[in-house]
Amino acid sequence: MTARPEVLWAQRSSESVADKNIVYLTVNLPDIDEKSLQYELTTTEISFKAESKTDKRAYAFSFPLFDEVEPEASLSKLSSRSFTAVLRKKALNIEYWPRLTKEKVKLPFVKTDFSKWADEDEQDGAQALDEDFSGMGGMGGMGGMGGMGGMGDMGGMGGMGDMGMGGMGGMGGMGGMGGMGGMGGMGGMDFSKMMASMGGAAGAGPSGAEDEPADSDSDDEGLPPLEDVESSA
Repeated sequence: MTARPEVLWAQRSSESVADKNIVYLTVNLPDIDEKSLQYELTTTEISFKAESKTDKRAYAFSFPLFDEVEPEASLSKLSSRSFTAVLRKKALNIEYWPRLTKEKVKLPFVKTDFSKWADEDEQDGAQALDEDFSGMGGMGGMGGMGGMGGMGDMGGMGGMGDMGMGGMGGMGGMGGMGGMGGMGGMGGMDFSKMMASMGGAAGAGPSGAEDEPADSDSDDEGLPPLEDVESSA
């Protein structure tokens, strides 16, 4: 015996943007056997049939929609937890559909998806219903960008280092300029002698101790007194 799966629905509307003028459906049926899935959408009706691998039962539903949709612009997706579909409303209208079905009848398995529902005056700031579809599609296309990975071959530009640019690495040798610190080796000059000579000029410094005293015997070996010079003359 065929059972009815739970069908949740929400919607958005727009009088100018077609992508925001949609109905979002979720068929809450886990572990759908993809081979058994039969989904058909026309401009006025939707039908679904599939078997669950969990309980081996067949589930199905079919009903006319409240208004026309665009099958070519609509999307669908199967996951391990559910089957989802985004139906593009044909008429651009700011007003919501009053119900999902054409006829004003109560279908117990069709329920409002309150997790995605937003009132007409609050939908501008509400979550985009088709973001899961657009996000996945966009990312799939971006996969082609992986080819840009070939830019990794630009690593071959490293070979430019062999063009002498690598020699620029020799600029690291400029670090040898640190050897200029060796100029500190000028300290190897006898600063004590320099200071001594400078100190001697001032009459001070360690080298002053090496100078003979003014009253030392060495004066006897100098010039004779003036009186002696005159007498000898």
